[in-house]
Amino acid sequence: MITRHNGDFTWDNVSVLAYQENGTNFKSITRQVLFDGLGNLPCQLRYFEVQPAGYSSLEYHEHVHLVLILRGKGEVFLGDTIHSIEQNDVITVPPNTWHQFKASRGDHLGFLCLVNVERDKSKLPTAEDLAKLQQDPNVAAFIRS
Repeated sequence: MITRHNGDFTWDNVSVLAYQENGTNFKSITRQVLFDGLGNLPCQLRYFEVQPAGYSSLEYHEHVHLVLILRGKGEVFLGDTIHSIEQNDVITVPPNTWHQFKASRGDHLGFLCLVNVERDKSKLPTAEDLAKLQQDPNVAAFIRS
Protein backbone atom coordinates (compact mmCIF):
# COMPACT_ATOMS: atom_id res chain seq x y z
CA MET A 1 0.00 0.00 0.00
CA ILE A 2 1.27 3.49 -0.87
CA THR A 3 -0.06 6.72 0.55
CA ARG A 4 1.04 9.53 -1.72
CA HIS A 5 2.22 12.86 -0.38
CA ASN A 6 0.46 15.80 -2.04
CA GLY A 7 3.42 18.18 -1.73
CA ASP A 8 1.71 20.38 0.85
CA PHE A 9 2.11 18.17 3.93
CA THR A 10 -1.15 16.36 3.28
CA TRP A 11 -1.51 12.83 1.92
CA ASP A 12 -4.00 11.17 -0.44
CA ASN A 13 -7.08 9.80 1.33
CA VAL A 14 -5.85 10.99 4.75
CA SER A 15 -8.12 13.36 6.66
CA VAL A 16 -6.75 16.47 8.33
CA LEU A 17 -8.21 16.19 11.83
CA ALA A 18 -8.47 18.34 14.91
CA TYR A 19 -5.46 17.84 17.17
CA GLN A 20 -7.70 16.68 20.03
CA GLU A 21 -11.42 16.26 20.46
CA ASN A 22 -11.70 18.51 23.53
CA GLY A 23 -9.80 21.20 25.35
CA THR A 24 -8.32 24.64 24.96
CA ASN A 25 -4.81 23.79 26.12
CA PHE A 26 -3.37 23.78 22.58
CA LYS A 27 -3.33 26.24 19.68
CA SER A 28 -3.24 26.01 15.86
CA ILE A 29 -2.37 22.34 15.45
CA THR A 30 -3.78 19.51 13.32
CA ARG A 31 -3.11 15.79 12.99
CA GLN A 32 -3.21 13.21 10.23
CA VAL A 33 -3.10 9.45 10.88
CA LEU A 34 -0.83 7.98 8.20
CA PHE A 35 -0.68 4.41 9.55
CA ASP A 36 -2.94 2.79 12.13
CA GLY A 37 -1.36 -0.59 12.80
CA LEU A 38 -1.36 -3.69 10.66
CA GLY A 39 -0.64 -7.34 11.40
CA ASN A 40 2.05 -7.67 14.03
CA LEU A 41 3.01 -3.97 13.88
CA PRO A 42 0.63 -2.35 16.41
CA CYS A 43 1.83 1.23 16.03
CA GLN A 44 0.31 4.44 14.80
CA LEU A 45 2.21 6.97 12.70
CA ARG A 46 0.75 10.47 12.82
CA TYR A 47 1.71 13.76 11.26
CA PHE A 48 1.15 16.91 13.33
CA GLU A 49 1.27 20.38 11.81
CA VAL A 50 1.68 23.34 14.17
CA GLN A 51 1.12 26.77 12.68
CA PRO A 52 3.54 29.60 13.61
CA ALA A 53 2.97 30.59 17.28
CA GLY A 54 0.92 27.40 17.85
CA TYR A 55 1.61 24.65 20.39
CA SER A 56 0.61 21.20 21.52
CA SER A 57 -0.74 20.30 24.94
CA LEU A 58 1.52 20.30 27.96
CA GLU A 59 1.15 16.66 28.99
CA TYR A 60 2.71 13.37 30.01
CA HIS A 61 1.69 9.72 29.71
CA GLU A 62 3.00 6.22 30.30
CA HIS A 63 3.72 5.48 26.64
CA VAL A 64 6.78 6.48 24.64
CA HIS A 65 6.65 8.85 21.66
CA LEU A 66 9.21 8.88 18.88
CA VAL A 67 9.11 12.17 16.97
CA LEU A 68 10.84 13.15 13.71
CA ILE A 69 10.72 16.82 12.73
CA LEU A 70 9.72 16.79 9.07
CA ARG A 71 9.16 20.49 8.47
CA GLY A 72 10.21 23.82 9.95
CA LYS A 73 11.56 24.59 13.36
CA GLY A 74 10.44 25.34 16.88
CA GLU A 75 11.05 24.29 20.45
CA VAL A 76 10.14 21.42 22.72
CA PHE A 77 9.83 21.36 26.48
CA LEU A 78 11.03 17.88 27.43
CA GLY A 79 11.23 16.83 31.07
CA ASP A 80 12.58 20.01 32.60
CA THR A 81 14.48 21.53 29.67
CA ILE A 82 13.59 23.62 26.62
CA HIS A 83 15.31 22.58 23.37
CA SER A 84 15.42 24.20 19.93
CA ILE A 85 14.34 21.73 17.26
CA GLU A 86 14.40 21.75 13.48
CA GLN A 87 13.94 19.61 10.40
CA ASN A 88 15.38 16.07 10.68
CA ASP A 89 15.82 16.16 14.47
CA VAL A 90 14.60 13.05 16.28
CA ILE A 91 13.08 13.44 19.75
CA THR A 92 12.38 10.54 22.07
CA VAL A 93 9.75 11.33 24.70
CA PRO A 94 10.23 8.82 27.53
CA PRO A 95 7.31 7.58 29.64
CA ASN A 96 5.92 9.95 32.29
CA THR A 97 7.85 12.94 30.94
CA TRP A 98 6.30 16.39 30.60
CA HIS A 99 6.46 17.64 27.02
CA GLN A 100 5.08 20.38 24.82
CA PHE A 101 5.93 21.28 21.21
CA LYS A 102 5.81 24.89 20.00
CA ALA A 103 6.21 26.55 16.61
CA SER A 104 7.93 29.42 18.38
CA ARG A 105 10.68 30.26 15.92
CA GLY A 106 8.63 32.03 13.22
CA ASP A 107 7.94 28.93 11.14
CA HIS A 108 5.59 25.98 10.86
CA LEU A 109 6.53 22.90 12.86
CA GLY A 110 5.55 19.62 11.22
CA PHE A 111 6.45 16.29 12.75
CA LEU A 112 5.85 12.59 12.50
CA CYS A 113 4.98 10.89 15.77
CA LEU A 114 5.14 7.13 16.29
CA VAL A 115 3.20 5.59 19.20
CA ASN A 116 1.56 2.29 20.14
CA VAL A 117 -1.96 1.84 18.80
CA GLU A 118 -3.04 0.84 22.33
CA ARG A 119 -1.83 3.49 24.75
CA ASP A 120 -2.84 5.33 27.88
CA LYS A 121 -4.60 8.67 27.84
CA SER A 122 -2.50 11.81 28.23
CA LYS A 123 -2.40 13.50 31.62
CA LEU A 124 -2.65 17.28 31.83
CA PRO A 125 -1.05 19.34 34.59
CA THR A 126 -2.88 20.04 37.82
CA ALA A 127 -2.55 23.41 39.54
CA GLU A 128 0.09 21.80 41.78
CA ASP A 129 2.00 20.45 38.77
CA LEU A 130 1.97 23.89 37.12
CA ALA A 131 3.20 25.59 40.27
CA LYS A 132 6.11 23.15 40.47
CA LEU A 133 6.99 23.50 36.77
CA GLN A 134 6.77 27.29 36.92
CA GLN A 135 9.42 27.52 39.65
CA ASP A 136 11.91 27.72 36.79
CA PRO A 137 11.34 31.15 35.17
CA ASN A 138 12.41 29.90 31.70
CA VAL A 139 9.92 27.04 31.88
CA ALA A 140 7.23 29.39 33.25
CA ALA A 141 7.72 31.69 30.23
CA PHE A 142 7.60 28.77 27.79
CA ILE A 143 4.78 26.46 28.80
CA ARG A 144 1.15 27.04 27.89
CA SER A 145 -1.70 25.28 29.58
